[in-house]
Formats: sequence, structure tokens, C-alpha cells
Amino acid sequence: MTTIYLIRHAEAEGNLYRIAQGQHDSNLTDRGWRQVQALERRFAGVSIDAVYSSDLYRTRATASALYKPRGLTPILRQDLREICVGDWEGRTWGDILRRTPQAMEDFGKRMDRWSIPGAETPAQVLKRIQAAVEDIAAQNPGKTLAVFSHGYAIRLLLASLQGISLAETGEKSPTGDNTAVSLLEWDGAALRVIWQNDNSHLKTPEFLAGEKAVRRAYALEPGLWFRPLEGEALPLGQEPASGGGLTLTGYLGEEAVGLLRMEPETGRIIWLCIRPDCQRRGFGTQFLGQAVQYTRAQGGAELSALLPPDSPARPFFLDCGFTPANGGPEGRELLLKRIGFDPDI
Repeated sequence: MTTIYLIRHAEAEGNLYRIAQGQHDSNLTDRGWRQVQALERRFAGVSIDAVYSSDLYRTRATASALYKPRGLTPILRQDLREICVGDWEGRTWGDILRRTPQAMEDFGKRMDRWSIPGAETPAQVLKRIQAAVEDIAAQNPGKTLAVFSHGYAIRLLLASLQGISLAETGEKSPTGDNTAVSLLEWDGAALRVIWQNDNSHLKTPEFLAGEKAVRRAYALEPGLWFRPLEGEALPLGQEPASGGGLTLTGYLGEEAVGLLRMEPETGRIIWLCIRPDCQRRGFGTQFLGQAVQYTRAQGGAELSALLPPDSPARPFFLDCGFTPANGGPEGRELLLKRIGFDPDI
């Protein structure tokens, strides 16, 4: 009997920033790295013979929780990747909902009828990942394996192995949490699910001690969509700092909720403002997601912000992973956030 721990990747930028990831590469969040540590604690003392992973960064990084402590080399496979979502990739869920509401609903609820240009169909993904896991199992008879993949692909596989059709998967088979663990067995002929989507390692005192009392968006909650400001009146009653750069307006539906002004070439956030009645709803974090995308597209690996003394925005930036740094001009505090990928993963 071959034993397979099937594990979803840790929280990644798309999960937090409400961006469709698909096969678009993204980094783990600060919380995601804490989940990796929790996963390592969970599997301490568990014998693992081999670690397989999707070749996307967010799964490779999560798999490091198991392969690094054991001195194993992860075996990377493209057929363990997440569903390719075509022209949705890299776009915000808010923009996708606004442009294609029926397809958005079908993606989460009616996988049997979801199809968009350039994307895989759920049926194709199911066929791909099931063949991959069966092939891995067949190559490792009698061994204990860890296989790291993605939420949508794992959801499709677990549902199918339990006799749930694509039409019913949306209703009967929820997506597991980031780093959720499922246990499969292979008897040489077929896979079967022993248990699924266990996240008990995220409920331990060690992990919960680092949790913050802030609202977080998950699954397919849409959030904002963005567009550059082009000569329109600023809706918040004040002007951003002068100079070059990019100004983005963020919208919930058709209502503007905030502005971001930044320099993508340097990663410098010049100005970020959320309308007072829209604050504490996770929107500021989604603006930071746009700053990450624009800066990374220019080859940057760091965001920065200069804050005046006693700035009310300081707690927000610190909560989002910025840290104080030397080098700011007199009377301003420099905060930095690394957004680059770890070259050792």
C-alpha cells in the first residue's frame, strides 16, 4: 500500500490580494510562511520517502517544510499545477466578476460548464492531476509520499475519487484551507481518500499566537478592480504628492473606494488613501497587491514607503510586513517590504 499526503500550498499573494493566480507565479505571504512552519511542526517525526511538488513557486516553497528537514530533493512536475485560467490570470477577482459574472459563478459552483478562452477546462485538470498522482503512486509502491498541489486541482481530484461529479463538486466538495492535508492510499490499482482537508496544524497555540485580529478575504470573494487615473477628478478631497509615477483608482463595483500613487520603477509608494467609510475592510491590502504586481513587472524586489512622524498609516504598513529601515530623509521614516522570490527554493 502506498500512502500519499496530498497538501495544498500555503497562503500566497493571490489569496491575500484577491488576484486570480492560476499558473501565474506568486510568492507566499508572511502568513503563508508561518503556515509552512506549522506544517513542518506537524510532520516532525513522520517518515516521508519522497516529496513531489508542482513546479510553481508557491508549492515549491510550501514543500520546503518537508523536504528541507529531511535532506530530500523535491521532484517537480508541471502536471501538479493549478488550473490554467487563461486571460483571467493576474487579474483581480473584482475585475473578473465585473466583466464575466456568469463565468465567475460557474467557476466556483458549476465546474462542468466553466470554459473561457485560453484556459483549461476543469475536466482537463481533473484528468491531468489524477493521472499525475496515480503515476507517482505507481512509481513508489509501499512508500509514504508527500504531494504538493493547488486548491482547485485538489478539490476536483478529491471530489472525483469520492464519486462526486463536476456538476456537484461546487456544492459537495469545498476547497481546503491553505496547507490543508488530505490522506490518500494507492493499492496498486486505484486511489482512495482516507480523510481530507485537515488543518489542525493551524489551530495549535504556536500558530495562533501569530495570528492577527484583522479581516481576511478567502476563496472567491471578489474585492476590488483597478484602473489608472487619467485626468479625472480625485474623489477623496485631497491631492497626492507631486511628481511622476502611476496613480490607480480602486473600485468596489462601480464605486471608487481609494487611490494609490506609486513609482513602479522603484517600488516606492508615494500615497495610499482609502475612503473613511471603506476602511478596515481589507481594501488597503488589495492596493498593496497592485503595487507588488507593478513593481515586480519592472524587475523590482522591494516596496518602500516614507511616512511622516506619528503617521496613522504606520500600523497598517507594519501589519502588511513592512519593516523600519535606515536611509530615510530627515523627518520621515523609511519602511521596506521584500517581495522577491527566495533563490534557494
